[in-house]
Amino acid sequence: MKLALQVTFRDMEPSRDIEQAVREKAAKLDQFHDRITSCRVVVAAPHRHHHKGRLYNVRVDLTVPGGELVVNRDNSQAMAHHDVHVAIRDAFDAARRRVQDYARRRRGEVKSHAEEPSARVSKLFSTKGYGFIETSDGREIYFHENSVLEGFERLTLGTRVHFTEEEGQQGPQASTVRLAHGSAS
Repeated sequence: MKLALQVTFRDMEPSRDIEQAVREKAAKLDQFHDRITSCRVVVAAPHRHHHKGRLYNVRVDLTVPGGELVVNRDNSQAMAHHDVHVAIRDAFDAARRRVQDYARRRRGEVKSHAEEPSARVSKLFSTKGYGFIETSDGREIYFHENSVLEGFERLTLGTRVHFTEEEGQQGPQASTVRLAHGSAS
């Protein structure tokens, strides 16, 4: 383990078993990002409700280039934290996810979502409950009133929509049609 680890116990007696569990979990964080410079972990048992048992809080502070990542898993987030080992596992699982996200951002790997295709209503047969949309590449796609999410009656010629295309029995059809909000018809 390359990172400097500090384990602190609050409102409970220090335990070699718990400290060893923390050390093992912290060592695994190096697999996800090799530039973690320090890891401070606080294991606390602030509640002393004898009729309900002890609840454990685990806080993990990681220092990385350009900042600090903090995970605080307190007992209000999961009743399973009656077990200190479960609290440690959950806190380090969250820390692992936070480190992976940080590493992806540092590498410039940001998730991008495919843009939903858009079109304009080109033909509308209101009394028959269907119409056609024209895509930017000039294709005409059939849609039925049941595929319109926000009300078929709101559509007019020229209305801009987003759609999901599928192959129908008689060619391409829009299985889902949504109004493109924020744009004029």
